Amino acid sequence: MKIICIGRNYSEHAKELGNDIPEKPVIFMKPDTAILKGNDFYIPEFSDDVHYELEVVLKISKGGKYIQKEAAHKHYEEIGLGIDFTARDLQSELKSKGLPWELAKGFDGSAVVGSFFKKASYDLNTLQFSLLKNKEKVQDGQTKDMMFTFDDIIAFVSQYFTLRVGDLIFTGTPKGVGKVEENDVLEAFLEDQKVIDIRVL
Repeated sequence: MKIICIGRNYSEHAKELGNDIPEKPVIFMKPDTAILKGNDFYIPEFSDDVHYELEVVLKISKGGKYIQKEAAHKHYEEIGLGIDFTARDLQSELKSKGLPWELAKGFDGSAVVGSFFKKASYDLNTLQFSLLKNKEKVQDGQTKDMMFTFDDIIAFVSQYFTLRVGDLIFTGTPKGVGKVEENDVLEAFLEDQKVIDIRVL
């Protein structure tokens, strides 16, 4: 099972981090060991600046290679939410040296994955999702603001990686990312339904 992540897919998020707006999807990956087990996230000892990034997640239900955009919708039946935890200080250090980001993105517990739901229950073009930190809304996203749609992403990714059943695709985060501290409580909502509830330790 692969965890494929899309970076800078919301222009306002790219701007808040001082990044250029990409012409093609920016891809990075997390190992399957990144998936958080349980509801407690422990800040790793190697970072003093871990950020939350809430994202819509696709679960691949039909494998494929070189998938055409017009057929991409046939390759996933369920969607959910996930949090991409990022060691921002470590990421900045690695980027400044021209090195890959995996240490900052793929560490154990860095991928929170909530429950999945049938995509037919939602309008995927206007899907709304949000993140509360200690009951205060910090991220409020809508899929209409994505630069690359779900179908764009699947078509692009499958040019390089064969998609298999069970693979997860994190589709990018809207603006509002920020640092987590010990004892923070993070709650994520897909429309009005809570799908993630974790504590930071």
